[in-house]
Amino acid sequence: MIRLWLAGLLTSRRGQLAGVAAGIAIAVALLATLGAFLVTARSTMTARALQSVVVSWQVEVHPGSDPTGVVDQVRAAPGVTAAVPVEFAPTTRFTARTAGSTQTTGAGVIVALPPHYRQTFPGQIRTLAGADVGVLLAQQTAANLRARPGDQIRIDSAGRSITVTVDGVVDLPQADSLFQKVGAAPQAQPTAPPDNVVLIPERMLTRELPNAAVTTQIHVARQPPAQPAPADAYRAILAAAHNLEAKLAGSGVVGNNMGAALDAARSDAAYAQLLFLFLGVPGVILAVLITAALVAAGAPRRRSEQALLRTRGLTAAQIVRLSLVEALTVGTIGGLVGIGLAAVASRAAFGAATFTVDPAATAAWFIGAAITGLLAATAVAMVPTAADLRQATVTSTQRRYAPAKRPRWERFGVDLILLAAALAVFAAAGTNTYTLVVAPEGVPTIAVSYWAALAPLFLWVGGAMLLWRLSVAVLSRSGRPLTAMLAPFTGRLARPGAAALTRQRRLLARCIVLLALAVSFAATVAVFNATYRQQAEADAQLTNGADVTVSPAPGAHFGPDRADDLSTVPGVVHVEPVQHRYAYVGADLQDLYGVRPDTVGRVTTLQDAYFTGGTAQQLMAILQARPDAILVSAETVTDFQLAPGDLLNLRLQDSSTKKLRTVPFHYAGIVNEFPTAPKDSFFVANADYISQQTGSNAVGAFLIDTGGLNQPAIASALRNQLGTAAAVTDITQVRSRVGSSLTAVDLAGLTKIELAFGALLATAAGGLVLLIGLAERRRTLAILALLGARRGQLRGLVGAESAIVAAGGILGGTMIAICLSIMLIKVLTGVFDPPPSAAAVPIGYLAATLSAVLAGLTVAALVGARASLRPAVEELRDL
Repeated sequence: MIRLWLAGLLTSRRGQLAGVAAGIAIAVALLATLGAFLVTARSTMTARALQSVVVSWQVEVHPGSDPTGVVDQVRAAPGVTAAVPVEFAPTTRFTARTAGSTQTTGAGVIVALPPHYRQTFPGQIRTLAGADVGVLLAQQTAANLRARPGDQIRIDSAGRSITVTVDGVVDLPQADSLFQKVGAAPQAQPTAPPDNVVLIPERMLTRELPNAAVTTQIHVARQPPAQPAPADAYRAILAAAHNLEAKLAGSGVVGNNMGAALDAARSDAAYAQLLFLFLGVPGVILAVLITAALVAAGAPRRRSEQALLRTRGLTAAQIVRLSLVEALTVGTIGGLVGIGLAAVASRAAFGAATFTVDPAATAAWFIGAAITGLLAATAVAMVPTAADLRQATVTSTQRRYAPAKRPRWERFGVDLILLAAALAVFAAAGTNTYTLVVAPEGVPTIAVSYWAALAPLFLWVGGAMLLWRLSVAVLSRSGRPLTAMLAPFTGRLARPGAAALTRQRRLLARCIVLLALAVSFAATVAVFNATYRQQAEADAQLTNGADVTVSPAPGAHFGPDRADDLSTVPGVVHVEPVQHRYAYVGADLQDLYGVRPDTVGRVTTLQDAYFTGGTAQQLMAILQARPDAILVSAETVTDFQLAPGDLLNLRLQDSSTKKLRTVPFHYAGIVNEFPTAPKDSFFVANADYISQQTGSNAVGAFLIDTGGLNQPAIASALRNQLGTAAAVTDITQVRSRVGSSLTAVDLAGLTKIELAFGALLATAAGGLVLLIGLAERRRTLAILALLGARRGQLRGLVGAESAIVAAGGILGGTMIAICLSIMLIKVLTGVFDPPPSAAAVPIGYLAATLSAVLAGLTVAALVGARASLRPAVEELRDL
């Protein structure tokens, strides 16, 4: 019997079964693909976090302990591949006599390195000039002393002085971790590495400064954790560090650089999970709803079939088994197709790494998605069947139409309650003090406030319910307007056509709501992804400054006129000089950036969110109109109790006397972020005014606009032109490492997947559901034909119905999408670095999606109109 039942279904209802299977396949494919992204993204975050670590651990030897014994214990620890001792000693001053003048620095640090240190940790030191070994000056120290390779400097430490010859000038990319206070709390860490540093061979420190107060660290390289997820890897590396500290028994403490990097990445992984929840789950739910609508569209036919089976002696249990077999068949087919689509889409979007970085997790997502699709297929098929068998009699199931009851949620106003709850949760989650993800440093577990997801969920569901209420109300009480709207298309059929649409108002409302949900999903995902890309680019520009940035080497003087030479490089659109000085406000030393207010916005992004007290354009206009105006960080405004217009005296170095002089400024606004500026306190002022007051127009960096094209090639050409006189960086070098590791994850593949599914779901909701509905309404068209309706009038009625669904669905979906986009961007502010001042709207994608929806509706209307071409008697006989 089951075989005959399936054969009959495949013969007579294969189109509807294919539609249901397609809906299940979409849900399974979307869920599996998003799961593959989550697995790949977490592995990528772990790998990129570990790439930034040069020295895995810095084990500081406690005073009085034997460094040799500590080294042996560290080398014996599991996973350790190398461990070498490094010694640190304080200095009183450095002195150099160059170019006929003597330069003296303040206190500094000597770092004594063992042989082959640079081979063991190649990213720790970068040579700028001279040799790779010997006595090496840090870049800032060389600038302070005006020293070059071959010059002699004097080091004062431990009550004696030694004179050494500089072999090279180096950069220390990992200076923050190199000079950290091992074992100290984050608030006790130095705010910046020391300005004066000299690197010397290990034996020189012992021979020349035997009485120096030496601190010994063991720099450790170790294998990365095997766990691909940042949180799991963090727990593993934290446990390994604690294990080593236990074995050292107080003779040393571990500075866990690898753990610190993973600590930051694990909160970003939690945000990735939230992105999955906010952006992926609604699409899966929508696909299931579309599938349920397809099943519901055939409810009258299914009830008639069940009545026929019951009159022929089948029991309720047998009918349930037949329905279950149908559901399992459709669910299995849809699941297999969905898994195949997910495998192809994941490979195309995320590459082969999808199936290699964590195959067990990827397989679990794929299997889970298939099981979810099977359960969804069973639920959407079995729930209405069981309800009909429990509540309906054979006679009642033979009735084509039954009086519709008003849903309970509509009577109790659940939609309005949900919308009010969404606003309440959003108000709480959108405050400045609210944190969506909390990852306390040193604590293995993280806290994720998933309840914030209730705000968009309540808005989505409540908005859909409210749209249902409004659609039913409009179609129920707009007899005359509906008749007038149908008249140009249906002529004398307008009045009965309006009555037919009013009678089918719940079916039309269902189509409108599904289309609105699909449109809102596609639009919300598109706006979020566009905003994400916009802010990732803004983050890169904040770090690098512009498409390409040229920074003069220490001691090199570049004036603003050098911009003309840089402009001659092919591909350069505009060059903007930016000054970088240091200024004292009270006893506090801060960075000062001098800009040309009228042109700086041509080469870099200046978002309104970077400023307080005015928009970016307004504050730049103030700097232009009033040269002594200055923008100050919020911390400085609070510390010095500044009000707009207040006089702010800064002390800057005079270029001729090399002494500090007082320069008056007037506080004009707050700057929170600025290209190339640090995250903490700094100033932004008019470059011409700074040059006039200090007697120097020296440029700290040239920001170069390339039109967003060929940045690496243009940067290479600039390096060839400038040689060692300047450092050149392009934005492509910093995109993968700036900001959070979540921002560094390339969302291009995920964006394509989500946008493709969004457009597909919107088209399916608008076209497929309406098409199935029209097929189920063939009886109405046939009756109208028997009453004298002409074919043109019937086609006009079908077209008008499609227009009503399109207008209601697109308008309602647009309103829901606007609210959802604002809510998502606000709640997920932690994803963006920096936060956006306004959402980015991808006009091209939205226009393409709208066109696809309208095309789907048009095809559905044309196919449905063909039903009016069949003879009415044949149509009724088939029904």
